[in-house]
Amino acid sequence: MLFVSRNPGPPLNSYVDCVWLCLDDARPMALERILPTGAPQLIINLAEDRTRTYRHGPSGFVCDESPGTVLTGAATRFQIIDTAEQRHVAGIAFRPGGTLPFLSHPAPELTDADTPLGALAGEGEARRLRQQLLEAASPGMVLDILQAWLLAAWTARTLHPAVSHSLARFRERPAVERVADVAAMAGLSSEGFSRRFRAEVGMTPKRFCRLLRFQQAVSSAHRGLSAANGDQAWATLALDCGYFDQAHLIHDFREFSGITPSEYRSAVTRFHNHVDFLQSPQILLP
Repeated sequence: MLFVSRNPGPPLNSYVDCVWLCLDDARPMALERILPTGAPQLIINLAEDRTRTYRHGPSGFVCDESPGTVLTGAATRFQIIDTAEQRHVAGIAFRPGGTLPFLSHPAPELTDADTPLGALAGEGEARRLRQQLLEAASPGMVLDILQAWLLAAWTARTLHPAVSHSLARFRERPAVERVADVAAMAGLSSEGFSRRFRAEVGMTPKRFCRLLRFQQAVSSAHRGLSAANGDQAWATLALDCGYFDQAHLIHDFREFSGITPSEYRSAVTRFHNHVDFLQSPQILLP
């Protein structure tokens, strides 16, 4: 497997976490659960020009298809994809609210949705970007092309200072920051601040902080939570990540990932936000 990424410099680094490329070995057909991070991603499937996601249907799992270049908006719930989706794929990982300088579409309308890039930037632009990536002579050139596309799409639109400041504070202390306190520091009412935050990030600040805390727990678990320690290890992790107790950690795990912490531990893959999905063998393709 080859995975390469690059953290861009200014001015992109305030809105983009990284550009990346993944080339994976062929794997047996299976489904994987993708956990939410609260940040958007542009994903380009270079193995085939389509994107597949799965959902529960009355007779099995139903496959929904869309074009191969999609913007996955800020997610607040898990998605289900298949292993073929990950054979040859490139992408842009935005920071929370990070699409603002590049795409004019309102963030709340993108949240928890896969939107074809053609619907946001034009069909011709989406085709050109994918074709350039397919013609790239090296992984480094793929990252160069993604970064050049971002610079060409750059506009003067920026996050509201209150939102930008709050994102930094929430990242540092998602379990203890109070929305009212952050709003007051910005000279805004709680309601006015929450409205502005949702308009630019795609969700309320309270939900965003819950996602950050959940992601802290996921990262800590992936780094080496010992299964041998059982409930005691999860109880300690819950307190370390700012949860009142283990029950609150389990509640957030179930809401955001659809599984319990123990189920996560037994099914996690090499990527901390990818979890093996124990699925029905019947998948209904379109």
